[in-house]
Amino acid sequence: MKELLYTISQCTLCKAHLPLGPRPVVTSNIHSKIVIIGQAPGTKVHASGIPWDDQSGKRLRQWLNVTEAQFYDTKNFAIMPMGFCYPGKAKTGDLPPRPECAPKWHEQLLDKMPNVKLIILIGAYAQNYYLKGKAKRTLTETVGDYKAYLPKYFPIPHPSPTNRFWRSKNPWFEELVVPELRKKVKELI
Repeated sequence: MKELLYTISQCTLCKAHLPLGPRPVVTSNIHSKIVIIGQAPGTKVHASGIPWDDQSGKRLRQWLNVTEAQFYDTKNFAIMPMGFCYPGKAKTGDLPPRPECAPKWHEQLLDKMPNVKLIILIGAYAQNYYLKGKAKRTLTETVGDYKAYLPKYFPIPHPSPTNRFWRSKNPWFEELVVPELRKKVKELI
């Protein structure tokens, strides 16, 4: 695993497309029990090199009901976004994750984590990639039907502050789904 993580840290596959240059942000451990697959690091995470080191990460840890120590313990959580580097700015928010990372690295990482019991798919990019034809027409429908993807996958929306409108329109997520997510996480860690 250490060798693979080092190789990933040196990756320059999509260097020409990265406005801030490559800085892959990924964590894993042969003993990881839960994998978190999000979109791509933002500028704050690019600068720190620490995954989910932002407001989205604070909300995600609240949803999971874990401490920072539990969250960053790679024996509990592996963190491998769809794109490992900051992809750049779009008109609203960041650009989509670079398409090269997941096909190049995800399977290699997952193959080295035999103890994984749950993969949390955050946002439409991760859900569409992993659920393939089983994802529903919209993220809302996919998240609403989360039980259909268990026990392997647990789809959730992105915890970004920019998603507060979605959360206000879908209060059932925090009322009904988050308690189930917390229960699954507690069972595993």
